[in-house]
Amino acid sequence: MNFVKRVGSLDDRAVGSLALGVAGLFFFNVVFGPTAIALGAITAHRHGSGTPSRNAGLIGIALGVADLIVLAVLITTQIRHGSLVWHV
Repeated sequence: MNFVKRVGSLDDRAVGSLALGVAGLFFFNVVFGPTAIALGAITAHRHGSGTPSRNAGLIGIALGVADLIVLAVLITTQIRHGSLVWHV
C-alpha cells in the first residue's frame, strides 16, 4: 500500500528559478539573478493562477530581482572617489 499522498509537484523551471534565485543572493548574482527572473517568468506564464508552479515562479522572479538589488548595493558601496575598488 502506498500511504503517501502526492501533492502537486513543481515544474522543473520553477525549481530552477528558486534555486538560482537563492544561490544568486550569495554567488554570481549578475548571472543567476536574470536567469532566475527569466525562468520564473516562463513558469508563471505557462501555469494558471493559484498553482504551486506559478507561485514558485513568482517567488523566483522576486528572488532574481533581490539578486540584482544586492549586486547594486555591493557596487555602490564599493565606489570610492569615482572608481570601483573591490577587494577579495
